[in-house]
Amino acid sequence: MNWKRKVLVTGGASFIGSHLVDALVAKGAEVRVADDFSSGKLVNIKDHLKHKRITLLKGDLRDTRMAQKALKGIEVVFHLACDHGGRGYVDTHQADCATNLTLDGVVFWEGKKAGVEKIVYASSGCVYPNYLQMNPKEALYLVEDRVGPPYEADNMYGWSKLMGEMTLRAYHQDWGMKTASCRFFTVYGERGVENHAVMAIIARAFLKHDPFVIWGDGKQVRNWTHVSDIVRGMILAGEKIDDGSAINLGTMERIQVMDAVRETLHYTHHSAKIVTHREMPTGPLNRVADNNLARQVLGWEPEVKFYQGLHRTIDWYFAHKIRSEVAKILPRLLTGR
Repeated sequence: MNWKRKVLVTGGASFIGSHLVDALVAKGAEVRVADDFSSGKLVNIKDHLKHKRITLLKGDLRDTRMAQKALKGIEVVFHLACDHGGRGYVDTHQADCATNLTLDGVVFWEGKKAGVEKIVYASSGCVYPNYLQMNPKEALYLVEDRVGPPYEADNMYGWSKLMGEMTLRAYHQDWGMKTASCRFFTVYGERGVENHAVMAIIARAFLKHDPFVIWGDGKQVRNWTHVSDIVRGMILAGEKIDDGSAINLGTMERIQVMDAVRETLHYTHHSAKIVTHREMPTGPLNRVADNNLARQVLGWEPEVKFYQGLHRTIDWYFAHKIRSEVAKILPRLLTGR
C-alpha cells in the first residue's frame, strides 16, 4: 500500500501511538494525531510538530464534536486511544476502563459518517477467556479462534476491547467498511510507562530497590513484545486485512516474570533480595500468543527477542530518566496511569 494518504492516529502521543506515528511519517503519510494527553506525552511527538510533519488535535474523542473534527477528511484510522494501564490499573479501575465502550462507539460511528475507508483497531490479549490461562505449567498458545462462546474477557478493559472487535466486524459485514483488529500482547520498549510490568521492573532496578518486590509469585508466564514489532504488524494489518478479522501480534517466547526480573538485575548490576507479594494483582498466569496466523496473513513475525529488547529498553531508560522523578511517580503509576 502507498501510505501517502491522510491518516489519523488516535492516542498518537502515547507510548505505542507515537512509535506508530514515527513509522507512518517515515512512509510518507499525512498524519493527524488526536490525543487528550491523559497518558500521552507531548515530548513523544515534539520533533514531528516542530518540523510540521504532523498535525495535532487536543481533546477527548468521547466528545462527538471532537471526533467529528478529528475524522474529517481522513482515509485511514489507527485507533489506539483508550483508557488503559497496567495490571494494577485494569484490576482496580473498572468504571474508567468501561468508558472505552463509549470512546470506541463514537470513533467508529463518526468514522463511518465521515466516509473513512478503513479502521485498524488496537485490541488486546485481554479478550481471551481467563479460564484458559490459569496453569503456568501448560505450554499454552492462544489461537485467535479461542475467542468465542462462552466469552470471558479480562475485566472491563478486556470486555471493551472484545466489543470493539465485534463492532468492527459487524461494520464490515453489514456496511462494507474495511476494518481490522490487532491483539497486542504485553508491549514494552522505549517510551514505555512504568505502569506495565517490564517498565516497572526496570524502574525498580533504576531506583536500586532492595528488597526488590514482585507482584504474584513470579511464575506468571508472558510473551512480552517489543513496540517496534507491534507497530510493524499494525501497519501490515492496515495493508492486508479488510474483513474485520482479529489477529495476534505477539511473540511465542514463554517468559516467567521471575526470569525477567533476574535478567534485569543481572544486566543492571543490581544485587537485591527478591520478595514476592502474592496478594497483589497478577492477572492470568499463562498468557502467550500463537502468531501463526500473523505469519500466514501478514508475513509478520517478531524480530526482537525478549532479552535483546529488554537490554535495549534498559539502556534507553537509564539514559533518559531522572531518579528523583521516577521515585516520585512510581508508587502512583503501579496502579494508575
